[in-house]
Amino acid sequence: MENRPDKRGYDQARRLSRRGLLRLTVAGAAALAAGPALAAKPERRLTLRNLHTNEMVAVVYWSNGRYQPSALGKIYDLLRDHRRDEVHPIDPRLLDLLHRLRLATSARAPFEIISGYRSPQTNAVLRAGSSGVAKRSYHMRGEAVDIRLPCCGLDHLHRQALKLRGGGVGLYRRSQFVHVDVGPVRQWIG
Repeated sequence: MENRPDKRGYDQARRLSRRGLLRLTVAGAAALAAGPALAAKPERRLTLRNLHTNEMVAVVYWSNGRYQPSALGKIYDLLRDHRRDEVHPIDPRLLDLLHRLRLATSARAPFEIISGYRSPQTNAVLRAGSSGVAKRSYHMRGEAVDIRLPCCGLDHLHRQALKLRGGGVGLYRRSQFVHVDVGPVRQWIG
């Protein structure tokens, strides 16, 4: 007699494998539905160069589903008010906006930082010398940055920032920079 499972044993083994396959399918679908946080856990990187201090930082500031404190500290330091040497937390939404802007422009060069955080004292001094500085600037909250991207024309950078609709976008042709912030969506030319 052959050593074959009987019909009942064969059907049971088949059912179990179908059940296992179903479990795998459901688990896979759940992971995909949860989005990138569970599926791929992508990293977010920024490379920034402060034009006033010539400091540069290249960090993964978000990985494994959360912001990385040591990387944030390096970014805060680079975006500090260099006139008063004051460090201030930077809103993570602004960092995410810069990351999205880097992806939108396909840039590999560092963002050149003209202005990051500004203390209220620095903002007042700059405001006294220019009508283009807002009294309640988002720079004083760590929610704005003035940037250039050397591998990308100013107009292209400006257009890409507008498309993201992440907040305010100002184009300053004379000074050769684009302002981005995470305030209400609006635009202007300075």
